[in-house]
Amino acid sequence: MKKINVAVIFGGRSGEHEVSLVSATSVIKNLNKKKYNIIQVGITKDGQWLVGPDTLKYLKTGQGKNFVREAIGPDTLKNKLGKNKIDVVFPVVHGTFGEDGTLQGLMELADVPYVGAGVLSSAVCMDKIMQKILCGAEKILVPDWIWFSKSEWSLIKGNKIYFKKWAEGIEKRLGYPMFVKPSNSGSSVGISKAHDRGELVKAIHEAVKYDRRILVEKGIEGAMEIEVAVLGNEKPEASTPGQVIPSNEFYDYDAKYVDGKSKSLIPAPLPKEVIKKIQDIAIESFRLLDGAGMARVDFLVKKETMGWKIYLNELNTIPGFTSISMYPKMWEASGAVFGKLLEALIILARRRYDEKKKLQTSYKTKKAWYK
Repeated sequence: MKKINVAVIFGGRSGEHEVSLVSATSVIKNLNKKKYNIIQVGITKDGQWLVGPDTLKYLKTGQGKNFVREAIGPDTLKNKLGKNKIDVVFPVVHGTFGEDGTLQGLMELADVPYVGAGVLSSAVCMDKIMQKILCGAEKILVPDWIWFSKSEWSLIKGNKIYFKKWAEGIEKRLGYPMFVKPSNSGSSVGISKAHDRGELVKAIHEAVKYDRRILVEKGIEGAMEIEVAVLGNEKPEASTPGQVIPSNEFYDYDAKYVDGKSKSLIPAPLPKEVIKKIQDIAIESFRLLDGAGMARVDFLVKKETMGWKIYLNELNTIPGFTSISMYPKMWEASGAVFGKLLEALIILARRRYDEKKKLQTSYKTKKAWYK
């Protein structure tokens, strides 16, 4: 059989550039070389596109010469990246300019199948504020939160009287601890936990480095950090949930990737009925936000006097694929080994593309009124 040409895209202009390189390493390693012809496509931190067998090596180490710089457009992406036409794109670009709908828009214009969510779902899931608005509208429980813009923060902090009133209002509503997050970020980049007003201000100053809109969220003390992997298109399935036990006070960037001390429990130590409810909410939110292919759905789960409370934290449309990432590990615990999981994602991408091609994209008018 003729090999399927798969363009694996990685790197990117975001704070998750390095995580993307590690994810891409795992994806490339585990794709079946007998079935797939892999074209490495890397995006540098300043937005240059590189294509060739040494691309991943170059972005990681600065070494390697077997690649070329490409001026990427829709036609190039579809027809000129490899010796043959690209059959499917596997994007592993985490964060902004990759997971937020921008790269997905390019792939739509190129008319090429691609793994993962489309433009709308990618953009909404990347934006924590919009995601919470939509989930809240459908009565999916999320931690209480407020948001403001970077320009509003400049006005707030510039007036001592107004700042005091503003801070007291947030403290009364949310209470400490709070989490301060850039609305568009992943891998906990720019996220801080604030225990008092001084830490709150410091956390906001950190968050505005990464985005123009800021989310402040109530901390759910004593909650378990639970994750579920979702796979599918129109009829998605949810994996066995896993619990993350972070090495730091919360699952920040260092706890996820650097210190190597965080632990996970798969399956999560929860009652069967709670697991079923978590899986149901994961699928419900995935369908609500028009997910496709894959997503990792994160929860905060807490046992209270009146029973278990399950808070949806967020959906990640391009979850990590590193050796320690929860998405492949949860599916492995559910019976899908890494290579087969990647194959399933490629099949889902091509199937969704074929379904979309059946839709009409033009309208035959009764009269040529536009001429």
